[in-house]
Amino acid sequence: MQTVLDFSKPLYVLAPLAGLTDLPFRSVAKKFGADLTVSEMISSNALVHNSKKSLKMVEKSPLETPYSVQIAGADEGVVCGAVEILNGIEGIDIVDLNCGCPVPKIVSHGSGSSLLQDLEKMKRIIRTIKETSNKPLTSAKVRIGFQEKRPVEIGKAVEEAGADFIAVHGRTRAGKFKAPVDYEAIRLIKEAVSIPVIANGDITDYAKARWVLDYTGADGVMIGRGAVGKPWLFYQLKHGVPDDAIDPALKKAVILEHFDQMIAFYGDYGAILFRKHLHTYSKAGYRGASAFRDRVNRESDPKIMRELIAEFFDTKNAL
Repeated sequence: MQTVLDFSKPLYVLAPLAGLTDLPFRSVAKKFGADLTVSEMISSNALVHNSKKSLKMVEKSPLETPYSVQIAGADEGVVCGAVEILNGIEGIDIVDLNCGCPVPKIVSHGSGSSLLQDLEKMKRIIRTIKETSNKPLTSAKVRIGFQEKRPVEIGKAVEEAGADFIAVHGRTRAGKFKAPVDYEAIRLIKEAVSIPVIANGDITDYAKARWVLDYTGADGVMIGRGAVGKPWLFYQLKHGVPDDAIDPALKKAVILEHFDQMIAFYGDYGAILFRKHLHTYSKAGYRGASAFRDRVNRESDPKIMRELIAEFFDTKNAL
């Protein structure tokens, strides 16, 4: 494997989440410890039709090195065209194929976890990416089956197709986001393949991340919803800081950095978009959270909102 990623120690990866892991959020996760960031899932069809929205989603922060772009697609020709477009964009290190999204709209088009029903087709698409891409690495993100669990078969198929590493969400498509995560299945994949394996699914805090790494033997963990509202989780993992020892001053620094990145990327409208993040950031550990959320819901001026954030998340207000 080219030296884009160092798998000699556990890799901490920010998972792609639609509508959440945009450039500002990814840049914050990267600044505070994520080893790898991944774009939101991007439709291959949209890329080949030069969708401005999709091309905007490909943009990366200068901090994001290495950087992975995740695409979804079910047609080899369209996927090839999408990769050719990515070939012309600098700063991308990895092209990742989504083989796990359970959303009906994606599955009905034959993309996402639908590919797990036809592993030969999945292999052809991964090979298409590998052969077309001028980027250092190719990867795939999978689930452990569509209806039934077939983790080893899926893992070996990804390896045979030429992927450099694999991220595994420990649920079937049928399990969506509610079924218990099968970490044993991830462990079985790790034992069956020679490429690095990254574990994903319900990794919500420092202790859980450490346990998953130990139990599965995985080469890293991919954290999605567990990092929403606490992107400092990557700092904790990188520096060995458990949940009860995290400094409120660090939390404040992360939140203000996130806000500043939102304004830089979206302009003043970033203040309105940031409300959803403030609702999550303020869920626990601070006095007057309900009144704060009510106040920011009515505020759209970036300068005033930043002052409100700095005041509310001051260490003196932490419980």
